[in-house]
Amino acid sequence: MHEMALTQSLVELIEDEGRKQGFSRVRVVRLEIGALGSVEPEAMRFCFEAMARGAIVEGARLDIDVVPGEGWCLDCAKSVPMFEHFGPCPECGRHHVQVAAGDDMRVKELEVE
Repeated sequence: MHEMALTQSLVELIEDEGRKQGFSRVRVVRLEIGALGSVEPEAMRFCFEAMARGAIVEGARLDIDVVPGEGWCLDCAKSVPMFEHFGPCPECGRHHVQVAAGDDMRVKELEVE
């Protein structure tokens, strides 16, 4: 389960920022997870609860926004929705689509004390 490693890195990142910026508690963590990123939101929630124990994010609420996949079709020359990597363009059916959005994960916002 790579969500555990992702969550561990997330908690470490937030703790580093807490030391740099002087906050000692996090109330809310807002993440954006791309629909094409192969990250399960429910697995992230489970891992976050386990990894938060003893950290400044303990007790914090984890909000997750799923960002839809988007690609650029090289044949149609337009932006199209994507539902899988290497999938066909929904307009022309060809497989010349480059991922433009929805394959990453980022911390969108923290509410801290």
